[in-house]
Amino acid sequence: MWKPTNQPQTPNRPAEPEQRPTMPSPSAPAMTSNEPAVAPRPTTTTTADQATIGKSLVIKGEVTGSESLYIDGRVEGSINLSGNRVTVGRNGVVAANINAREIVVLGKVRGNLTASDRVDIRSDGSLTGDVVAARISIEDGAFFKGGIDIRKGGQPNQKPNGEEKHVAASEPTVVAARA
Repeated sequence: MWKPTNQPQTPNRPAEPEQRPTMPSPSAPAMTSNEPAVAPRPTTTTTADQATIGKSLVIKGEVTGSESLYIDGRVEGSINLSGNRVTVGRNGVVAANINAREIVVLGKVRGNLTASDRVDIRSDGSLTGDVVAARISIEDGAFFKGGIDIRKGGQPNQKPNGEEKHVAASEPTVVAARA
């Protein structure tokens, strides 16, 4: 849900009502009323679709979807956004396993991280848990306690389950070949 940050120029933006044909004339006032919700936190990602869990929100359960997520509140459970980016903001507190393309930790995370691309733990970030990723970056001052498994992009991301299944499947084959 991309919304422009320069609302004073709404007469110069005729493309927005065309993108949303269901709201031809009331879309400009609706976007003006939605502007305060977007304006306080500037988006630094290039992704057009990004959801936000605000400071006062607490979510317990499973979070899934097909857009990037910025967490500034509290999440307990699991987060599965495999093709997208998950950012845990400075106020974010997450007690969950996270599976995403890219994971950025600015707040506190307790759980295992699985990223198909990369994991960034910034200087104010804290992570207690294992990391499975193609790339990892830990800035000076960050807290990290856990293990790291560097995987190339094409390898399976499920570390414990994937390895156990491969071992169990290969052992009977070897035994059958020996017999």
